[in-house]
Amino acid sequence: MKIEFWSDVICPYCGLMEHRLKRALERFPHAAHVRVVHRSIQLHPDLPRTGVTQRRLFDLAGMPRATGERTLRAIETAAHAEGLTPYHALDRTLGPTDLAHQLLAYATEQGRGDEAWSAIFRAHFGQARNLWTANEVLDFAAEIGLDRAEAEQALRSRRFLAQVTDDQREAERLGSRGAPFLVLDRTYAIPGAVDTDDLLAAITRAWREKNADPVPLTALADEDGICAPDGCAVPGDA
Repeated sequence: MKIEFWSDVICPYCGLMEHRLKRALERFPHAAHVRVVHRSIQLHPDLPRTGVTQRRLFDLAGMPRATGERTLRAIETAAHAEGLTPYHALDRTLGPTDLAHQLLAYATEQGRGDEAWSAIFRAHFGQARNLWTANEVLDFAAEIGLDRAEAEQALRSRRFLAQVTDDQREAERLGSRGAPFLVLDRTYAIPGAVDTDDLLAAITRAWREKNADPVPLTALADEDGICAPDGCAVPGDA
């Protein structure tokens, strides 16, 4: 079973869903046969490299600060209740994540994708880390054990840029209007954040439908004029 998980580094619901997906798979009896594929969405590609505060982003989006703060505090409360402490959804700086996504694609090529995605969510939401400039991203790469020189070459060559762009286009083609966006075996989509129990139920349903025993079809005519391994019957022959 393949679970495709589209997310952005700066999306607080995405960091929460990454945690919930891991918890759901811990409870799923067939987890050994599930492959999680992380894919990229960039929510604010036009933000400056210097970053903006979350409250300033509310202003730029025309959202009342009180409304935005209430929403993000609720996400923090949910994260804390599920063991993600600290979780800075409000008091942080946001920036463009194109370089971070290219680094994550490089990490995936190195067989470290799942680990790198988990670590980058912990860095941003757990430590309120800025990950917008090349140096910030490369420092993070070195911290999680990636070769800094090779990572720098990957960013300089921009060889993962097309992949990151294609990920976003594919999500939009499949009906995504934002992040997080999960797709189960290209059969079911989960747009947005759901709790762990609902996520586990969705994974279980998709698994059962894919692996269900075939149901014999109802015949609409008598078994007549048919060939079998032991020969062919003459139509109407009793």
